[in-house]
Amino acid sequence: MNEVPTTPQQVGWREWVALPELGIKRIKAKIDTGARTSSLHAFAVVTFSENGKRRVRFGLHPMQHKDKPERFFEADVVEEERWVTDSGGHREQRPVIRTALQVGTVSWPIEITLASRDSMRFRLLLGRSAMQGHLTIDPAASYVTGKRRRIREVRSNEGPR
Repeated sequence: MNEVPTTPQQVGWREWVALPELGIKRIKAKIDTGARTSSLHAFAVVTFSENGKRRVRFGLHPMQHKDKPERFFEADVVEEERWVTDSGGHREQRPVIRTALQVGTVSWPIEITLASRDSMRFRLLLGRSAMQGHLTIDPAASYVTGKRRRIREVRSNEGPR
């Protein structure tokens, strides 16, 4: 993973980021200086032991406002139950994983709690602990590191194959 850059990466209040160790190439994240902890949308969260290590299996709906596609992941558990207070003041226990975050051309390891974010606008919330020393935020900007590129279907006059 890349070292902490000498000049932090400039970002806006929302960005497309990647979680490459999980195989997530692009996910929309809210950059939230009001949140201490980062949170990734997860459902069907199950912790288990494998070869003496605590692991977690969870599902993710990577697209906002959509429950399809569903993707499933496994990761090592850093903390099985961390108390987190959400923006509404509700406390809940969440499992915590550690994975690489890539923003623009830089990446570094972060801790992320797993929680249902179905009712939230962003599948990933990036909190202060994850961005400290790595990012500076322009709250008036969006997608400073680039917009998501849509893959367009190439059509030909050949008809169906």
